[in-house]
Amino acid sequence: MNLFQNINSKKLLAKINKKTLFKRYIDFCLGAFLIAVAYNLFVAPNDLVPGGIGGVAIILNETLSIPNSLTILICGIILLILSYFLLGVEKTKASILGSLLFPLFVQLTQNINVWLNFNTNDILLATIFGGVVYGFGAGLVFKAGFTTGGTDIINQILSKYLKISIGTSMLMSDGLIVFSSAFFFGPVKCMYSIIILYIISLMSDRVLLGISDSKAFYIITDHEAEIKEYILKYLNHGVTVFNAKGGYLKEKQTVLMCVLPTRDYFRLKEGIHQIDKEAFFVVTDAYEVFGGE
Repeated sequence: MNLFQNINSKKLLAKINKKTLFKRYIDFCLGAFLIAVAYNLFVAPNDLVPGGIGGVAIILNETLSIPNSLTILICGIILLILSYFLLGVEKTKASILGSLLFPLFVQLTQNINVWLNFNTNDILLATIFGGVVYGFGAGLVFKAGFTTGGTDIINQILSKYLKISIGTSMLMSDGLIVFSSAFFFGPVKCMYSIIILYIISLMSDRVLLGISDSKAFYIITDHEAEIKEYILKYLNHGVTVFNAKGGYLKEKQTVLMCVLPTRDYFRLKEGIHQIDKEAFFVVTDAYEVFGGE
């Protein structure tokens, strides 16, 4: 019996969230703690501004000597209030815990350099390791279904009311914060801030999606039978055939889809070229593959 005959999607989502609730809270707490450690160990001591409220706090600490944790807490609470009125209760729930717990972790780890006495004078090393640890923590937070509040709320508000994508709103908010660091810390620190922001985004994606060990091929060819036989008989992988229609000429065609280990990527790519030099195909990373043989 189909699960959706007895339970609607909202109840199913609630059931999934309840089943994994304990693990999600553990992942969130660990992630928020790692972000705070990276923030106080590598980011703040080197005046790196990786966007977000944490970046604003570093700028205000430099100009007005306001403690970083206090700035993060006050800004987080203000943004939670805005989120409640502009985004609604459900959107706000995911940011409440992060908005309160993250500044607490920042406060608790503010003297971590006393206990972990790394030489953070090498700003390149600080940028690389800070970005990796910060990004790993951020990935755990996002994977748990939470956020640390801050500019995540701003991004949602901009996306909703300006009718732009989340990616564009992130570029507007975080980009403005990062580039403003050039006026306070100089252009070199700004460039390092851009690098650490890029590393954070890459690392958080790796935690969310994992490392791809499979590739998905989507192939359109006039030699369907030959390529299908090559995959089935010589590479020993399955093939799925889709019926499709061209968007311009409206002609009917078939699409072959095959998921195979990365180690076989070259053999399939070269095999397609040898069989049909005019074949059109797209290759993407496949992060999680279930079922099949």
